[in-house]
Amino acid sequence: MIKNGVSSSDNCSPEKRKRTVRVWCDGCYDMVHYGHSNQLRQARSMGDYLIVGVHTDEEVAKHKGPPVFTQDERYKMVRAIKWVDEVIEGAPYVTTLETLDKYNADFCVHGDDITLTADGKDTYEEVKRMGRYRECKRTQGVSTTDLVGRMLLMTKAHHSNIEKNSDYQEHTDNFGKGPKGHSPWTGVSQFLQTSQKIIQFASGKEPEPNDTIIYVAGAFDLFHIGHVDFLENVYKLAERPYIIVGLHFDQEVNRYKGKNYPIMNVHERTLSVLACRYVSEVVIGAPYSVTADLLDHFKVDLVCHGKTEVIADKDGSDPYAEPKRRNIFKSINSGNDLTTDHIVQRIIKNRLHFEARNQKKEAKELAAIEAIKKRCDERTKGILDAQSSE
Repeated sequence: MIKNGVSSSDNCSPEKRKRTVRVWCDGCYDMVHYGHSNQLRQARSMGDYLIVGVHTDEEVAKHKGPPVFTQDERYKMVRAIKWVDEVIEGAPYVTTLETLDKYNADFCVHGDDITLTADGKDTYEEVKRMGRYRECKRTQGVSTTDLVGRMLLMTKAHHSNIEKNSDYQEHTDNFGKGPKGHSPWTGVSQFLQTSQKIIQFASGKEPEPNDTIIYVAGAFDLFHIGHVDFLENVYKLAERPYIIVGLHFDQEVNRYKGKNYPIMNVHERTLSVLACRYVSEVVIGAPYSVTADLLDHFKVDLVCHGKTEVIADKDGSDPYAEPKRRNIFKSINSGNDLTTDHIVQRIIKNRLHFEARNQKKEAKELAAIEAIKKRCDERTKGILDAQSSE
């Protein structure tokens, strides 16, 4: 007798009989943010093994416009997300049954927005039709469109406790807006941090007795490949590393970075850092100077900083004076000199391209919405006509 696809004569334990559910996700994953990470977290929870396909620069440019990050940078960023088990480089832009079968994926998962090819076709049409598509909730309050807009706007209105001004409101209303209005998927919405979201992203693991507790601190703004390379190098310093990241509040970051930094507020930066596989814990609003109290409270064995310039504290003191005094300070060369400044410069340099990309994307989405509405109207009319003729 067969029950649930397993022979009743099978003497294996339930654990051995359970089949691994393999889940597929794909995308550009350009300027990876906590919205991408949350999609992958949700997808991973639907199965046992998550495979993520990342498109090439050529494919992204063809269907969406020029990516901010190179394909190699995007591959590495996705590999650093803790819910990802495997990355497929150069995945096709259109998801087909052939791709799912090639990687033994049971189904694919995408957010509740729509992804379109250059000619306006749904990239998941085939897998939806064949019942091998699942949907997860899109993360409200973040999009590449909004982040690009913040960089170009050069105001501080996106910081966590500053009242939104008219310039920022105009940005949220108009950035990337096409001549026919807003798409519900490209528009900007406000991010609201909740304790539940932090719990979903946090590891929840306390340090074990044999762990080496390593503390690093900074803004970690627009969490990017330079941060990943730094944290990966820190992770390799110990056999059992437990990395705690201290995140400075927005006003502290703005003090030492200036301009409109940080681009992401502290709530957004918290989720971005927690999604990294090398990070065990985050201190939200860490003191700028690494104090004796902090080191003792977390029983820190080692404090690390990258090769970026260390700005003095408000009183002119070295923020790493205490760990240096204890001889537990180490400077790390990640081999990657990418900074948040460099990313902003990439955006500014290609401003017109990115604005055109957002408008093109929104126009395609609006056309798709109109087509869906038309099909629904025709279907409803057909049902009503059939009922009236009975």
